[in-house]
This record gives sequence, C-alpha cells and structure tokens, in this order.
Amino acid sequence: MRRFLLVAVMCGAASVAQAADMPDLPFLRGGLTDGLTSAKVNWQGYYVGGQVSYGSVTSKVAPGANSDLQSTYRRPPNADYNWQPLPIGNSNPTGFGGFVGYNSQWEDVVVGFEANYIHDGIRTISDSVGLRYQLDNVTLQSLTHSNAIVKLSDFGSARIRAGYVMGCFLPYLFAGTGLGSQTVDRTVSAFPDPVLTPTTAASKTKLVYGYSVGAGLDVMLVGGLFMRAEYEYRRVTTDIETNINTVRAGLGYKF
Repeated sequence: MRRFLLVAVMCGAASVAQAADMPDLPFLRGGLTDGLTSAKVNWQGYYVGGQVSYGSVTSKVAPGANSDLQSTYRRPPNADYNWQPLPIGNSNPTGFGGFVGYNSQWEDVVVGFEANYIHDGIRTISDSVGLRYQLDNVTLQSLTHSNAIVKLSDFGSARIRAGYVMGCFLPYLFAGTGLGSQTVDRTVSAFPDPVLTPTTAASKTKLVYGYSVGAGLDVMLVGGLFMRAEYEYRRVTTDIETNINTVRAGLGYKF
C-alpha cells in the first residue's frame, strides 16, 4: 500500500513540476499549462509482464469419492471397516506466471485482450480416519484411512479487460475462460488386513476448463514500465469443483 501511495505522490509531483518549469507568460495561462497538468497516460498498444500470486483454494471432493477402492476390501472374521466420508479440501498456494496483451484506448476508456498464465502449485488434501472397537469374545480394533489429493498446478486463460484512465492509474475489470491440468490421487488403507488383496490407490490426470473474473490496477511508473495489483476469482468444475481466490502483484512493460 505504501508503494502505491508513493507512486500516486510521484505522479502528482511530476505534473506539478512540469507546470512549474513553464514560464509565467500570460498567453500560456489557462492554455498549455492546463494541458500539461491534465495530460493522460497512453495505454494504447501491446504489453507483456510477469506476476506472483497468493491464494486460497477449496476443492469440493465428494464424500464417497473413494467408495470404489473401499469396496475391494474384504474384512476378516469378527472385524468391520469403519470408512468415513471425505471432507472438503483446502490449501493456500503461492504461484508465479506471466501475461501478454493488447490495449485499445478511446479518450479515458481502455478495452483490451489478455492471455494470462499462472503456475499455482495447488494441492488440496481431503483426509479421513475411522476407528472402531468391537466385542465378540475378543476385542478387535478396526482402523481405516482414506484420502484424495487434488492438484491443479497450471492454468492458462484468455481475458477481456475494460478500464478507465485516471492520470497514471488504470483501474480495470476482467472476465475470462481457460484450461489447465488436474491430477487426482486417491489412496485407502485399513487394519486388520483384508482377506483378499485390495486396490489401495488410483490416480487420474485430465484437462479441465474454468472461468475467471476479477479486478485490478495498473500503475504507469516511467516510460512503458508499469506495475500491477490484482484480485482474481477462478472456478474449475469437473467431477470435483475447485474454487480459487488469489491476489497478485506484477510488473510489465507497454511497447
């Protein structure tokens, strides 16, 4: 926040300095000096940049997602397996990536297209443990364990942006759609050992689709160099729904 305040002061100071350097001539008053103090940044053109992110992720794994693996366990006599439902998985991943786009500007209005990539390293874990004691002449302990790990490490999206120029600031909104790679690793285990050898693990990788919406702020620093702060909400829906909220900081250059 302090960096953005410093940039705002610098933007204002630059305009004042430009006006102060002009000679105090009557024919300039209300003319050229007014033009200098109200000069707007030109955001028209291509741009490219890099970014880092921090997020909060929720993966809604179905409570019975491991029922196919659990059904392969054949319990021994006088024992019973106490399988528990899987909970929702959560994580707070960090990431990095890049962006490239093009802006069209009409007076204060900027509309553009952007390709955005982020490597989040998302890894949410749903884990459950079941414990049971039974009395049937002897006391037996049944211990079960079930988990599902959802990985969504890479996501690329195409966005449409719309912003409004305010001096050296460009606040904007965006919406987009994209795709990424999702891997789901599942494992189960139980004690006492089953009568027959069970299937204990399964893994599946697939291409997933999603959409994103959000808002951000680009700030022109010097020349074509600008910095960015952004919030994005992303939703990826397959057989497992994943909701991702991220804040990002970036640095870019407009050609």
